Order: sequence, then C-alpha cells, then structure tokens
Amino acid sequence: MLFLATCSWAPAFSMKASSRVARVWLRGGATTTMQATATNPLQDFQALPRFDTISSADVKPALEAVLSNLDTEFGALEDKLSKDGGEVQYADVMEALEKIEAPVEYSWGVVGHLMGVADSDELRAAHMEMQPKVVQTTSKLSQSGAVFGAVKKIVDSGAAGLDEAQMRILTSSLQSMQLSGVALDAEKKEEFNANKLKLAELSTRFSNHVLDATKAFSLLISDKAQVEGLPASALALAADRAKADGEAEATAEAGPWKLGLDMPSYLPSMKFVKDRAVREQLYRAFVTRAGEENAPLIKQILTLKQQQAALLGYESYADVSIQRKMADSVGAVDELTEMLRAKALPAAEKELDELTTFANEKGFDGGALELWDLPFWSERLSEERFGFEEEELRPYFALPSVLDGLFGLCNRLFGVNVVPADGEAEVWHKDVRYFKVLDAQSDEMLASFFLDPYARPENKRGGAWMGVCLGRSAVLARKPVAYLTCNGSPPVDGKPSLMTFNEVTTLFHEAGHGLQHMLTKVPHAPAAGINGVEWDAVELPSQFMENFCYDAATIYGTGMAKHYETGEPLPRELFDKLCEQKTFQAGLGMLRQLYFGSLDMELHAQYDPSGDETPFDVQKRVASRFTVLPPLEEDRFLCAFGHIFAGGYSAGYYSYKWAEVLSADAFAAFEEAGLDDEDKVREVGKRFRDTVLALGGGRHPSDVYRDFRGRDPSPDALLRHSGLL
Repeated sequence: MLFLATCSWAPAFSMKASSRVARVWLRGGATTTMQATATNPLQDFQALPRFDTISSADVKPALEAVLSNLDTEFGALEDKLSKDGGEVQYADVMEALEKIEAPVEYSWGVVGHLMGVADSDELRAAHMEMQPKVVQTTSKLSQSGAVFGAVKKIVDSGAAGLDEAQMRILTSSLQSMQLSGVALDAEKKEEFNANKLKLAELSTRFSNHVLDATKAFSLLISDKAQVEGLPASALALAADRAKADGEAEATAEAGPWKLGLDMPSYLPSMKFVKDRAVREQLYRAFVTRAGEENAPLIKQILTLKQQQAALLGYESYADVSIQRKMADSVGAVDELTEMLRAKALPAAEKELDELTTFANEKGFDGGALELWDLPFWSERLSEERFGFEEEELRPYFALPSVLDGLFGLCNRLFGVNVVPADGEAEVWHKDVRYFKVLDAQSDEMLASFFLDPYARPENKRGGAWMGVCLGRSAVLARKPVAYLTCNGSPPVDGKPSLMTFNEVTTLFHEAGHGLQHMLTKVPHAPAAGINGVEWDAVELPSQFMENFCYDAATIYGTGMAKHYETGEPLPRELFDKLCEQKTFQAGLGMLRQLYFGSLDMELHAQYDPSGDETPFDVQKRVASRFTVLPPLEEDRFLCAFGHIFAGGYSAGYYSYKWAEVLSADAFAAFEEAGLDDEDKVREVGKRFRDTVLALGGGRHPSDVYRDFRGRDPSPDALLRHSGLL
C-alpha cells in the first residue's frame, strides 16, 4: 500500500499483557459484582455499544466506576490466590481474570475506537484524563506476583486436562508478565511503570498531532488550469469539500476546489494533476506533516523504549519485541529483508530508468524526476503500457457491488453468509453499516461487524484497520464483533462510492483480519481470533484475501465488478490488463516496504537516542540503501509514522513482508489445486478456515501453517506474484 495507508488490525486496550486487543462484555456474560448501569451507556455491558447516546461526558464517570470495581475484585482475587496453598485450577486464575477485566475493557475499548473514528476536543480531554489511570491498572494486573505465581504453579504442575490453547495462554501470560516487569525490584518497577505511563501519553499525542496536521492543511484552488488532469470524481470531491468549507457556489466544473492530505484527495492529485507546482506543494506538505510537533516526541519515545528494554535486561527494544514474534531473532528479520532487497533493488533501479526515459519522451523538461513526479509519470506509463486509465475502473467498482463480491467469496471459500443488519445496532456515523455473519449450512449466527467505509478527514484518522469490538469467549458466552474501518472515496453527486482498485484491495485486506477474528473456534478469549497470534503472522489472512481481487471467479461470479449505471460487467480485456498491471513497478513497491521495515528495526535495534545522531540521520542512512530517489532534506516522514510511534508495530513493521511470504504461499495452494475447479477451491478454502482462521492464537503460527499447507512456507510464490523471481 502506498503512503503508509497500509492496512492493519488495530491494537486496542487489553488488560492482559498477553493479549493485544480489546476483549469486552456481551449479553449473557458471566456476572461480576458490578452490574450494568443503563444511565451511563459506557457501562451498559449487556448489549452492543450504544453509539447514539455515548458522549464524552460519559467517559470519566464510567471509567472511574469500572476501575474502582476492578480494583476491589482484583484485590479479592489476589488475596484468594495468595492464601490458597493447594492446587490451583486454570479457571481460578484465567477465567476469573476474564470476568473481572471485562467491564473496563468494554468501556475503554469503546473510547479508544471513538478516538479513531469520531475525534473531538472533548473526547480527547476525557481520554487524556483517564488514560493514566487505565495504564496504571494494566501495570498492576500484569505485575501481580500472586497471579504470576498461580499461573506458574499451574504450568509446573503439568496442567493436566488443559487443551493446547489453554497451555499457550498460560505460557504466553508468563512471558508477557515477565516482559511487563513482574520480576523487577520495587525501584526498577517504579521506573518501568513511570516510563510506561509516559509512553502511553506520548503515543496518544503523536497520533493526535498527525490527525490535526492532516486536517489543518488544505489547498484551495480557483484556477482551473491548476487542477487540469484531475478526474471528474476527484473534482467532484474537491468541490464538495470546498462547499462544506464555506464556498457555497463551488462546482466540479468551475470550482473552487479544495485539495487535502487524506488519501481520497491526496492520491488522485499526485497521480493526475498536471501542474507540477501543485504536486510539489502537496508532496512537501505530506512528508512534513506534524514535523514540528512530533520530532521531539520521537526521540523521547525511543529513549523510553530503550530504557524499558534495559530494565528488563535486554540490549535493545527490538530484542524485547522479537520475544513475541514468529521470527526467532532480529537477525532472521534482517536475513529476509536482505534477500528481498537483493531482488527488489535492481528491479527498482531499472523501473526508475524506464520511467525517466518515458517521461522525457513525453515532453518532461524538468531535468531529473523528483519525488512528486513519480506518481504522476508512473500513472501515465501504466496507462500507455496497459491501455487503460485508473479512472476507467471506478464505475465498475461501486461499493455495494464490491461488498456483494466480497461476501460471495466468503461463502465460496469459507461457507458463511454475510447479511445486512442495518438498524439492529447503533452506529457512530450515518455512513456506518452493520452486518451479521451466518453459517451457510446451519444458519447459526457466528459473529457480526460494523463497516465504516469512507474518509472523514475532519475527525477520523487515516489508513484502514480492523478493530475488535467484542471477542469470542465461552466464559462470558459472547460471540465476536469487529470494526472494519477504511478511508475510501465517499459518494458524491448522487452516485454511490466508486472505488479505486486500491480501495477494493484494502477492503478485502481488512475483511481478512475480520474473518480471523470472527471465524475463530477457540473458546478461550486470550487465544481466540487474533488474540495471542504472533505479530508477524497476523497479516497472513488479510494479505491472503487481496489475491482474490485478481481472481476471475470472484470478479465475474459474484457480480462484483459491474458498471454502476448499466450493470455491464467489467470488460474482460480490462480485467486481463488489471492482472498484468499487478507486477507493474513491483521493485519500487517492495523496496518501499522494505525501507519502512528496515528503518523501524534500525531505530529500535541499533540507534542510540542519547548520541549525537538524530532519527532523521538514521532515516537518511537507511534510505541510501533502500530508495532509488533519496528523501528531501526536510522530509519528516517519521513524524507521521504512526505504526511504530503510536501503534503496535514498533520493531515489527517488517511483519507485513514476513506475513506476505506466508500469504502468497497460502494463495499458491489454491493455484496448485486449480482456481477454475470450484470443488477444489471450496476444499482448500475449508482447510484454510479450519486452520488459519479457526485456530487463532491457540496454536503456534508455524504449526498452524503446516496444518494448512503440509509444509513450511516458501518465498518463491511471493517473488513469482511480484514478478521478481
């Protein structure tokens, strides 16, 4: 994905250090001494979130109440575990914790979700006020000697009668508690917790600064010559935004037009606007977003992470991070990176030479190509080479039809039906939809999800992600509910959302995450769905799903790609060209992702934040090995790199490429079986559902993959799919 609009699942609040997502309460859950309180919607644990009635004023009273209750119940649990000298059962610890933690996880999880999709000054203030108390609670739970001792006693006893997932939960909990400082002495523990609190605050500030900077920038254009080349859909969006900003007479034909830095506005501008000065202005604004605000935070964040690693006895934060990864060492990550770089760099250099030659032949007279020229001329070269323009595809990918295709694929591969359930759940914005997932044979409801499809730069952060609303739990008798969040093109001029192909693959990507969350068969919450899955394996189902956007049976067999007005299917020659285009500039694309991953790892494994070198010096040094055009001197891309400074990908951004090896090899199983053989496709799809999607964190991802594929993964499929073999 370009420009860090990389999709992901969203790490949210979790009380257990062994889990990275919100696990929350649902109707029918086991009771604690705290009862649901209807007067405060953030304490109504018996239903889906009451988004119509939740306000920022609810945050403080709700969190204070549930945190107080948790403190009382957890204290009682610790006393019981400390006094119990006999045999300790799994249910006495892990299931008891699930029940105790659920109310806080519900309340704080909803607040965190709203911070991403419906930001406001009032919500930020409430979040900032309560965040320290929530972080202090997570530290208290993860550093409980009584809980650690009880878990260790269960493991040391042999844990008779427990299944594999429960054993994984126990061993993961021990490791996570150790990495959370449970074994530190009092002085070091105090420093560790203070650092953790500060890191949470800095991460929130970092994310807010990026959203504010993206929202604050706009380029209002009145001269039609300056937007020449911009497609009709982008002109309509730009005019709509100008009108919303006070330009009452704005039209797509006559302007004025408001351009911005969110993807539905920024990407078309960079690809199609002929005015080079406009592209340069947008590019410079994009790569310097939040530079002044976040530059000092980066060094503080890296310093605190290094201190945390040292307190735990590790040389670097990367060494801490790798403990919870599928890769067994930083060296193994570097080895994969270098292998892929050796394939991608020569290809990327050749692609840049081809692009430069093409631009010169087409009249480019600006000397060497600059960074703001690459998207524009790449699009022109693609149009000439493949015989179609990106905008020609939009009318064939209206969101309603794309959803039909996605849901048809889910039925074809995994034997589930996705049905609309709008009106059965409250939503946070009128564009949000709600769906149920049913077993195709029994019609049993397995799960449900919210879909928030469009960009709202005024209060919604960029990118795309899958977040957990509710996780599966037998103890709490609840089924999974997911948030699928994208930043796609909104409807304009009375037309439905007409999607770029990149937006289509993004939707399929997030659906892959959602399917792993929703189709889990693990009944234990800490290992259900994506919970407990090693970070560098969690992108496997999401990247796997993208491959089916190039599958003829998916495109044509479900009505996914049809003209929104005429109903005519996407011309086959266009589809064939689209498939050919998949490997277009694959070297440049792969090199870009390797650059991000290598920079992340360098900052967390080698960089000394106490030295004279700045993080931006490191960026330049890494860029010299992974880019064919160096960044601008004033480039502050790191200041918007929320994945590693405000998300969960610190020393883990390489996971996208690591998991892409897995996902490409997994899709190759369908190719080998025969994509035109429906019986075989369904057979392999069932095996994928029963392993990758069903087993979640209940089994090590290497074993899960062998269960599906019958062998370890090979990088050959990724290189072949990328045209780099």
